Amino acid sequence: MGTDSPSPSTAPVAGLGAKGAARAVAQHHQAVVGFLLGFFLVLLLYTTVSSQFGSQNAIGVLQSTSTSPAVRTGQNAMTPTSPSPKPNDVKKDHIKEDNKEQQSNTPNKMEEDRTQHGINGIEKENQTEAKLDDEKVKNPEGGQAAVNDARSDRMEEEDLIRQEIDQGSMIKNDTNIGQVTPRKPICDLSDPRYDICEISGDARALGANRTVLYLPPAGERGADSQEWSIRDQSRKYLEFVGNVTVRSLNASQAAAAPACTSRHAVPAVVFAMNGLTSNPWHDFSDVLIPLFLTTRALDGEVQFLVSDLQPWFVDKYRLILRNLSRHDVVDFNRDGGVRCYPRVTVGLRSHRDLGIDPARAPRNYTLLDFQLYVREIYGLPPPGIDVPYKEQQQRTMPRLMLINRGRTRKFVNFPEIVAAARDAGFEVVPVEPRRDLGVEELARAVDSCDVLMGAHGAGLTNFFFLRSNAVMLQVVPWGHMEHSCMVFYGGPAREMRLRDVEYSIAAVESTLYDKYGEDSPVISDPESIHRQGWQFGMRYYWIEQDIRLNVTRFAPTLHQVLQMLKE
Repeated sequence: MGTDSPSPSTAPVAGLGAKGAARAVAQHHQAVVGFLLGFFLVLLLYTTVSSQFGSQNAIGVLQSTSTSPAVRTGQNAMTPTSPSPKPNDVKKDHIKEDNKEQQSNTPNKMEEDRTQHGINGIEKENQTEAKLDDEKVKNPEGGQAAVNDARSDRMEEEDLIRQEIDQGSMIKNDTNIGQVTPRKPICDLSDPRYDICEISGDARALGANRTVLYLPPAGERGADSQEWSIRDQSRKYLEFVGNVTVRSLNASQAAAAPACTSRHAVPAVVFAMNGLTSNPWHDFSDVLIPLFLTTRALDGEVQFLVSDLQPWFVDKYRLILRNLSRHDVVDFNRDGGVRCYPRVTVGLRSHRDLGIDPARAPRNYTLLDFQLYVREIYGLPPPGIDVPYKEQQQRTMPRLMLINRGRTRKFVNFPEIVAAARDAGFEVVPVEPRRDLGVEELARAVDSCDVLMGAHGAGLTNFFFLRSNAVMLQVVPWGHMEHSCMVFYGGPAREMRLRDVEYSIAAVESTLYDKYGEDSPVISDPESIHRQGWQFGMRYYWIEQDIRLNVTRFAPTLHQVLQMLKE
């Protein structure tokens, strides 16, 4: 028996094993190559898709930024529009909508932002940052996109605010024609008593049209014009006073403006003389004191352009008018020329009825300054000269001027009152004021008296001619009129260093008692009459009432005044 050798049955099996191993290796190699190829394809696809989504988001932000300023409606609209939402942007859009809803609860109007931006800017910015932090927590995936969009919106809003602020030097009208110097308001309509317009520069007065034109300097002329229509007296709601038009011209109107027919080096004041004038109280309260306030500081270098000129007023108060203005008074309504001035004031300043507020007056004028000014004009003794009773040694009795009204609230027993005053120790000067009574003559007569006595009414306005420490004795009619008497005369008298004494009559001293009886509300309950409206109080207590003074009841008041003068 020898060495073993393969049998015929085992050789094919070995050949088959070698081939199978080679085939397995080849298949494995193909699998690896296929896996790598697939991996690269997947990576390429992922990169491409991600790039496309990133580009779409960027385009959406740019579109939002570029279109937002163009969709502002009105001057208060500030919310930018955004493109239509895509399915992949739903979360981001929800975040932006939430931001908008929260922001809508805070003031976002352009005017409020413009005026309060400096005050509220830091707080507003902090609130926005807090909202952005909240969005990051709530939505980590879309948080960064929301942060960027919100910051972009905020920067956009701030840019718009800056643009509005930067445009503050531009004239804001429907048509904006370019850079011009900002104009100052010409007319001030804010005061409850009066309106006033002040024009400095090229001012042209056209009396026949009751119009004053303002031609701004070339650098201030825009496409717009401005116009006001005001009553040129101290009572803006007084229907009896007509309106004067003040117009600031635009560029085209200025080029066609009427040429000057006369040029003046001094300023002018346009004011009305009608209204409630012819009543001395209104003459002073509505015209003379406001004219003093408006023009006294000019020391006579001003011309008066008077609308609705009243010749009697010019004649009666000619000394005051001539002192306030050294130039001719112009009848404005009848003036056919175009008068050009360096400055024109339309209207008169007024602080209160028959009064002056020093805090608002030029040079801090007071009512006492006005009184001393009037006394000087009429040649009356200067300040420091005492009442005539003490100044003139030959006087044995103080002098009392007793004014009797002609129509309403008159003394029906005037002779009896004159006798009672004489019996009390006064030299009595009875006066019944007339419209044709010269102011110069009346002023000298009042100055010679120590007491001015009368029922509440316009005649007491002559207290401007009394000396300091003289007495104004006011008889207060029935009807709870004490407050009116104090406001219209008592308070002003004290401001002028006069001594104010008031005597309130009893119901039986009023002729209303005889007419209506003691049970009528007119007598028993005056407040109920006043509550019905001022016209009812006016009817009964100002117009229908006369006074029958009880001289016995009145005697202690006369004695009080006598003692005051002797002190």
